[in-house]
Amino acid sequence: MIAENTSDVPDVAAVRGFLIELQSAIVAALEAVDGAAFRRDEWVRDGGGGGVSMVLENGRVLERAGVLFSHVSGDALPPSATASRPQLAGCAFEALGVSLVVHPRNPYAPTVHLNVRHFVAKPDAAHAAAWWFGGGMDLTPIYGFADDARHFHRVCCDALAPFGSDLYPRMKRDCDRYFFLRHRQEARGIGGIFYDDYAEGGFARAFAMTKSVGERFVDAYLPILERRRDIPYGERERAFQAYRRGRYVEFNLVWDRGTLFGLQSNGRTEAILLSMPPSAAWRYDWTPDPGSAEARLYTDFLPPRDWIDA
Repeated sequence: MIAENTSDVPDVAAVRGFLIELQSAIVAALEAVDGAAFRRDEWVRDGGGGGVSMVLENGRVLERAGVLFSHVSGDALPPSATASRPQLAGCAFEALGVSLVVHPRNPYAPTVHLNVRHFVAKPDAAHAAAWWFGGGMDLTPIYGFADDARHFHRVCCDALAPFGSDLYPRMKRDCDRYFFLRHRQEARGIGGIFYDDYAEGGFARAFAMTKSVGERFVDAYLPILERRRDIPYGERERAFQAYRRGRYVEFNLVWDRGTLFGLQSNGRTEAILLSMPPSAAWRYDWTPDPGSAEARLYTDFLPPRDWIDA
């Protein structure tokens, strides 16, 4: 629920400081895995604000990785941000966050996405400011491994546990619903956690929960990447990886609200579309061989399930 309480004023400076530190920590962890340095790209947005894009392409382990910080403001919230909150249409706003996508080179290592963000909407003087947090992380394997799925979901659950036992089941369910290609009736991956319009317990508690999600990303993903990065693969696996990356592109361009917000708010297009894989492929009416590892992705991993107790 969006907070509209004048006595609970959000500390945007504290959020910004955390996000900048989070970006640096994640970049350092990924550089240690890959051995190559990220490129730093600072940008300024016409209309207010800007950001820092940290990018690695053609690494030894990471074929593409982007860890992006942005802090923008404007005179009116874009339509993508007010679709579920029409009372805020036309309000001035401030939005800041860190988002990342990692596309490993090895098809056995999964793609991963993280986003943590904070919005403040500023109605006229007669109304209190509205604020909320959003974010989460989700895993998109090409070839599924139950150990990886259990580990990722366990860390997600642990990140939320201090803030209520109901949060993980709720945010896992919301993640399964959100990262779903409705035009194909197919999940994008094995999910994780997702939340939006979150202001429960006031600013300090909602901020602490979001910090916990961001700070646990490295624990959730890097052990999986280390396990899978050096598994031998061939042309078959790379072809299936390109095919599944096509699904990733479809979701980001057709359904993802973050992509729409970035484009509608005149964000930096290069940064917004950095979430796309470096290459992808589409095949007409293709299905995997029954019983194959490729088929097991569809039967054993994409349908939503309880991974922690699996």
